[in-house]
Amino acid sequence: MKSDLVAEALRRRISDERWSIGTKLPTEPELAGTYAVGLNTVRRAVGLLVDEGIVVRRQGSGTYVAGLPPTPRRRLLGVLVPSTSYYYPRVIEGIERAATAAGAGVILASSENRLALEQEQTRRLLDNGVDGLILVPNLNLTDDPQVHVDALHRLPVPYVLVERRPPRPAPDDPTSYVVTHHAGGVFAAMRHLASLGHTRIGYVGRRRTGTSALITEAYELATASLGLEAVPEASVQRVEWSSEEIHDYAAVCRDRGVTGVFCHGDRDAAMLLGHARRLGLRVPQDLAVVAYDDDIAEFGDPALTAVAPPKSDIGASAAEFLLRRITQGPDVPARRLELQPRLVVRESCGGSGNFAGTDRRVRAVTAST
Repeated sequence: MKSDLVAEALRRRISDERWSIGTKLPTEPELAGTYAVGLNTVRRAVGLLVDEGIVVRRQGSGTYVAGLPPTPRRRLLGVLVPSTSYYYPRVIEGIERAATAAGAGVILASSENRLALEQEQTRRLLDNGVDGLILVPNLNLTDDPQVHVDALHRLPVPYVLVERRPPRPAPDDPTSYVVTHHAGGVFAAMRHLASLGHTRIGYVGRRRTGTSALITEAYELATASLGLEAVPEASVQRVEWSSEEIHDYAAVCRDRGVTGVFCHGDRDAAMLLGHARRLGLRVPQDLAVVAYDDDIAEFGDPALTAVAPPKSDIGASAAEFLLRRITQGPDVPARRLELQPRLVVRESCGGSGNFAGTDRRVRAVTAST
């Protein structure tokens, strides 16, 4: 209700401006103008403060501070990620930045990509009294990801998903999430390779990660949409790539005339660079490589062109919305936000001009759905 919001604004103003007992408040018409609400809304808000003993009305005189509001308890956000060592450190940084700006605290936990530990860590965060949760559930490890998401509806505190969304949501699904528009990043990478003249573009993919299905589907769609030639032998997904498997893959690229490769992961892309050189392939003259993640891409030899998800912004957006949901209650509409990644062009693609030591960035576009 608007009166609740105005009442909270008045409590903060009394506290922040350190109005002493006996200070006269602005008139109700003045408050209505300040907060852009009607007089009745202001009267209800002031009435709430009268009931709490914070202000007192004096007939014919005005409204005066009668007591200071209690110091609000510091909000506490629980954050559960699959890993704190890869991909998510920048997401966590964004969460902590937004929480600190709002005067809130953060408790961090990791599920270590294990379903049982995810449930245990969620209980621990709740036992620590968090006011809300930012979650990255291991949907890729469940038999039915939608059932897993539906179970979250029973949590006793508000929550926001990060880099995960309900796979088969009901029309009235209340889940809020903030995600990277992964398909947009894949298309940017594939379009860039195609613009450089590559028509046979391979794929070093992953299986059973939180985003592997999305990335693979986007690669296949981009190949068809851009009129590129499919090379099934050079489109491979694995749970983990060994050095030997990357070496064999590089040989396939050499033998099948594949001149560009899109890799789902910086580390696999970096391994591919080394094995390509050992097989006599020059990067980028014979084989251009684009990675997805941009965690360590700039340290490749040569530096890797990479799709860079907006990880810090993802975390900050999730924290800001969760704090709004905590403070304003369940009437705040669910939020579903997609952020477009950017393509950072480095030496592993070549292209027009000399990119050595420079980054050419494709402008990020933010879209809300």
